[in-house]
Amino acid sequence: MTGFYDFVVKDARGGDNPLSSYEGKVVLVVNTATGCGFTPQYAGLEELFEKYHDRGFEILDFPCDQFGHQAPGSNEEIVSFCTTTYGTTFPQMAKIEVNGRDENPVYTFLKRRQGGMLGGVIKWNFTKFLIDRSGHVVDRFAPTTTPEAIETRIVALLG
Repeated sequence: MTGFYDFVVKDARGGDNPLSSYEGKVVLVVNTATGCGFTPQYAGLEELFEKYHDRGFEILDFPCDQFGHQAPGSNEEIVSFCTTTYGTTFPQMAKIEVNGRDENPVYTFLKRRQGGMLGGVIKWNFTKFLIDRSGHVVDRFAPTTTPEAIETRIVALLG
């Protein structure tokens, strides 16, 4: 059986990023887009990252262009937009698909663990999955749930 830490994903520069490097940390996985109504959530995500990173909190940003072509740029263009516009410093992965036959295996895993009433399908950008220090997917949040709204949950997992 595969666990969260068993995956290796591509970062925005095309390098391998083994999720085992996040073992023992609280991780928020988010599928994002640069031209979405929820794009301003990048600011809240960065605020959480800056506030809790030293306590073992990580954010993994997976840009996705499956919803309304709202992440049309290259990986480099997306990184540039995020760092310039929102000052993001958390890890950004290569653009992926989160649904369908070409979906990234990490998202297959996350959806199987926290499908909830959505039946597992990602409905839009900025769906968030929260992983505890043991690699268990403990929560799934809708795109409308702001980063600030999940801060208490993150703090509880950080201990």
